[in-house]
Amino acid sequence: MLSPTPSAGGDALLVINAGSSSLKFSVFRTRDDGGVTAVINGQISGIGTEPTFEAKDTHKTPIGAKTWTAGEKADRTALLSFLLDWIEEHLDGARLLAAGHRVVHGGSGFAQPVLITDAVLDELEALVPLAPLHQPHNLAAIRALAEAHPELPQIACFDTAFHRGQPWQAQTFALPREMTESGIRRYGFHGLSYEYIARRLPEIAPELADARVVVCHLGSGASMCAIHAGKSVDSTMGFTAVDGLPMGTRTGCIDPGVLIYLMRSRGMDADALEKLLYNKSGLLGVSGVSNDMRVLLDSADPHAAEAVELFCFRVAKEAGALASSMGGIDAIVFTAGIGERSAPVRARVGEKLAWLGVSIDAERNGANATRISADGSRLPVWVIPTDEEQMIALHTRKVLALAGV
Repeated sequence: MLSPTPSAGGDALLVINAGSSSLKFSVFRTRDDGGVTAVINGQISGIGTEPTFEAKDTHKTPIGAKTWTAGEKADRTALLSFLLDWIEEHLDGARLLAAGHRVVHGGSGFAQPVLITDAVLDELEALVPLAPLHQPHNLAAIRALAEAHPELPQIACFDTAFHRGQPWQAQTFALPREMTESGIRRYGFHGLSYEYIARRLPEIAPELADARVVVCHLGSGASMCAIHAGKSVDSTMGFTAVDGLPMGTRTGCIDPGVLIYLMRSRGMDADALEKLLYNKSGLLGVSGVSNDMRVLLDSADPHAAEAVELFCFRVAKEAGALASSMGGIDAIVFTAGIGERSAPVRARVGEKLAWLGVSIDAERNGANATRISADGSRLPVWVIPTDEEQMIALHTRKVLALAGV
């Protein structure tokens, strides 16, 4: 049995990030100072085929594993019931207070995390067309957990909420006003990650608490955000999570005339376009090799090199645009999988931003140091690992307190 972390306190919170065939989870213990401490993380993969459960403690030591065979009942409800039973057995009698969920799209109606009710679920269901790759799976996990443990409070934490305070210009398309008022606007995503960075950066560099910062969340899903004094000012993703930077398999921004052309000249319907935009493009489409930046950097294929170059070009280009949105820039932060671990990508982006005063220290960058800019760099450049799960746990605790649960 897992021993509780001494400084973690007595209660526990479950954090869930559900995908189409996998469910990532973390368990946090509450602390007396209002914070949370991670004690368990893991995932259930292979949902829909032969699910496999694995859990580790914070030292990455395996503490649980199970595989379901074809003959065993292993739908989402059964899997979540197993997960909660397993967690409760490994908390030394601590109370599991609630489950917090990452929900990709909160639309214009949800600017804060919220306690989930049937009415809330119905509203979130209506947003599925805006995030077709993520929202259905987020909601399926909520419904399955409600069926397995109806007494457990659940909280939705939105990737869009952090951006709801942006100026109207950053949220508005040049469409007829009726369409804008109906909800067709720029929402922005990866908000939980940006919120964590906005919270963490002043702890690392207090002088940047009120600064103008461009944060580069670079992973298989990639975006960038202009943050001024801890608030979102502008972001590269818009109405959906396919806008902005080229990503692992997503196009990023594209002239809408291309889509009209594909419909008229190639007979592509909405489903075919969706598959093209979300699954066949980005690094994978340009390279024809892989959607994995590590594979592309190691490849001798010239198309792989072009995919990397296009990605870095677009990151640097968007950094300039976001600096303009804030009226200047005081720092750059890299985060997420590529941002945290790919020194070559950071170096290339830095070279393209030399005109802004960026100078990357090769030794610091190669070591994935927290500050990778050279001592003489006009703009400081930081690498800060993100922690969306911690933000969800903190939000979940706050919502519970406000609701008196």
